[in-house]
Amino acid sequence: MLDGNLNQVWDQLRSKKSQFDYFIEEMRIQGLRGIRDLNMRFAYPVTVLSGPNACGKSTILFALACAYKVPSGGVRDFVPSAMFPDFRTKNTEYPSDKRTHVSLEFYYVYEGKRYRMAWSRGKKNWNRSYLGTKGGKPPERMIYLRTMANLSNPSEVRSVLQFGRRKELVMEEITADLLTFAHRILPLHYRRLFCMTHKGKNLLFAERDDVDEAAYSEFHMSAGERAVLRLSKDISKQKEALILIDEVEAGLHPFTQQQLMLELQRLALRNNLQIVVATHSPVILDAVPLEGRIFLERTSDNNVVVQPPYRDIIQKAFYGCTVNKLSILCEDDVAEALLRGVMDVINPRLNLTQSDIEIGRDTGKDEFPQHVRALAKFRKLDSFIFVLDGDAHDKEAEVRQAASDNRQSITLLFLPGEEPPESWVWNQIWNHYSEYAEAFGLLPDVLGRSLNDIKRTYDGAADKPRNIAKGRLTTLADNAVGREIREMCREVARKEAERQGGAMDDFVEELKDAIQAWRSRSK
Repeated sequence: MLDGNLNQVWDQLRSKKSQFDYFIEEMRIQGLRGIRDLNMRFAYPVTVLSGPNACGKSTILFALACAYKVPSGGVRDFVPSAMFPDFRTKNTEYPSDKRTHVSLEFYYVYEGKRYRMAWSRGKKNWNRSYLGTKGGKPPERMIYLRTMANLSNPSEVRSVLQFGRRKELVMEEITADLLTFAHRILPLHYRRLFCMTHKGKNLLFAERDDVDEAAYSEFHMSAGERAVLRLSKDISKQKEALILIDEVEAGLHPFTQQQLMLELQRLALRNNLQIVVATHSPVILDAVPLEGRIFLERTSDNNVVVQPPYRDIIQKAFYGCTVNKLSILCEDDVAEALLRGVMDVINPRLNLTQSDIEIGRDTGKDEFPQHVRALAKFRKLDSFIFVLDGDAHDKEAEVRQAASDNRQSITLLFLPGEEPPESWVWNQIWNHYSEYAEAFGLLPDVLGRSLNDIKRTYDGAADKPRNIAKGRLTTLADNAVGREIREMCREVARKEAERQGGAMDDFVEELKDAIQAWRSRSK
């Protein structure tokens, strides 16, 4: 149900993005907080920033807050000098922050038109170029910036307690739209929510249906409850605003994280909001489509770069979801089907269950060195087996070198054959068509004629060998066998893994040895 709702709102937001009158499309940061030169694009209305500590997530959020003049903000509320202050002293005995050249550039849609705005700082003050024209007017937009982790910082609590001593306070009941937002996220039902205010400071109170006692303040709320209610209060009425939230998962159960991201995207859809959040949670990442994920990584030369969206299996490894599990990374869905067929045979022999091993794919052979380098930085290579197609031996040296550069080794296997896996599957069916006819529920002569007809059709095709192999196998699966290509490939791998002296023998033994080695390391 939740997955269906997420997919629905993803499609709706993709369609509506072009109708947004206010949207930051691209930002470039140079010379700020260890970011030498970072360029990033925002392709989806709700963006999730992710990456290890000290990779620049908070810096990016604060930089985004400088993109507009905020109508209700003070002169210095959302400017770089306030977001990125320097410590300076005239006494040379004490250290000071060194000032270097810094540049922030924004490319965005503003009131339906595309503009550029830039902040720059030399050794002294910050200067702003409005929309790329001298004397231009600053673009205006409401901005909400919040760090969820410091909702209960001591200074904030003390200031609220002090105004509680006042006799005259403003009490305002929270509207129904906030209640609806909160009810969809939290497993609680409120009779009433209200806010007590004095000179810009406020305190939330709640009355719940399942609590007979008097209303309780947010000092008596759980961290997750307070975080959601605070967020709901602040953004539920925002229109066309830029919402920036650091550590959005703080204090929230994984299910609540999913619900929160669903409601944030629904709110973005209704109110034309652009939302950027920073997180370490894989649940938050999975709650937006791939184009809504920005993975940041600090490089060895002390810069920050944007990595392409990681495949799910690598993403889970980075965020601790594959603890005590072995992960196998292959190239595509055919390779995955072959691996699953082999595992159907190996699992009972090694007393494994399907949940012990994760198989990931949808990655090309050229991306393997990059994945190896990324996993090496997190010391995750020991829990990975990399499987390339049989025709990818030319990548072996580069992949192994990527691990060696990080003083680590990898387990690298190749699927059987020297050809694309589609060709290998075709050849096994061709060579044993009587046996496979029975497995596919066909008469041998029927399957034999189909194989010959398909072969004649593709023998004269003018295309790359891999494309011909894929087309030939797809036609066999769809028109002759009547099964999905992955299901057919899995059946072939299973039968060949069971065949004594078959074409799969060497690969089966290599994979068993690799699994046993992993077991020994993980004890």
